[in-house]
Amino acid sequence: MGTLLLSSTKDPASMNILSEVLNIDGWGVAKDFPHGKVTGHSKFEVQILVIDDLHIWADGIDTEHEETTGFKVDEVLVLSKHASASETPALTLHAIGVPGETPHGEVARSGGIKGTAVPPSTRFGDLFRTMRRIAIESGLDSEYDITLEATHHGPLLERPTLYIEIGSTEEKWTDPRAACVWAEAISICLGMSGEVPPRKWEGEGDVMIGLGGGHYAPRHKAVISETEVWVGHILANYALVFEGQGDSVPPGPWAHSVHTVVESTRAAFPGGNVFAHLDRKSFKGWQRQALASLLSELDVQVLRGKQIPLP
Repeated sequence: MGTLLLSSTKDPASMNILSEVLNIDGWGVAKDFPHGKVTGHSKFEVQILVIDDLHIWADGIDTEHEETTGFKVDEVLVLSKHASASETPALTLHAIGVPGETPHGEVARSGGIKGTAVPPSTRFGDLFRTMRRIAIESGLDSEYDITLEATHHGPLLERPTLYIEIGSTEEKWTDPRAACVWAEAISICLGMSGEVPPRKWEGEGDVMIGLGGGHYAPRHKAVISETEVWVGHILANYALVFEGQGDSVPPGPWAHSVHTVVESTRAAFPGGNVFAHLDRKSFKGWQRQALASLLSELDVQVLRGKQIPLP
């Protein structure tokens, strides 16, 4: 499985994480290509691409890298900073896309194309749980919010992708301790550490999409933390816009958002049993009913947290 680690020189957290990733043994000498600086690994199907532009605008960089270098890109892990109005220190990750934004087809404010979602990397759940364990063991959980986020922003790519982030100020973006946590988690989950081989998607298993709640998805995060479920897209309420109750199917782009993330998650996990976990309290009764009806049409079962098998 060919993994592309994407970093940007305009992003201090991106370069911070990259500096720690480069401490993993086996990297070769960086080479210049038209689209960026590329470093390959001698033992694993992993390459690093450093670009000068900000990664959220790097539409098509996955296929461009493959065509330019001949390296087969199966997934992209983007090393990035996280910014928030609260400036809360955070270690976080998320899938990308802007399925809930309109008008569909336009370029979104933070990259990507409105109405679309990029398939999530199958490593989403394992990377979060591994990062969480390492952060707790190193004591950083007392200083950083160990979290995940709903799907948001660009770029628009074809290959399954995750953003891996440090937040939320210059001081934290350049904190080597935070970068070390992420570098270790990446090393373990990509099988570069010599520990137990990482899980690989082999065409069967339960895959959760999360619907509803806030941007940091606390109810979905609790389920992902306590189980070994595979994880697809997570949509916050702001990406599920209902424009009134309506007579039968409520109007608004909410149905398009659900269709898009179900399709995108199934593309990332072919053969998987995709189910939905709802943050029920974030919806009105008629909204839950509309979601349940649509999900049934899409052959997506709705499960409560207690119905999801524990490891």
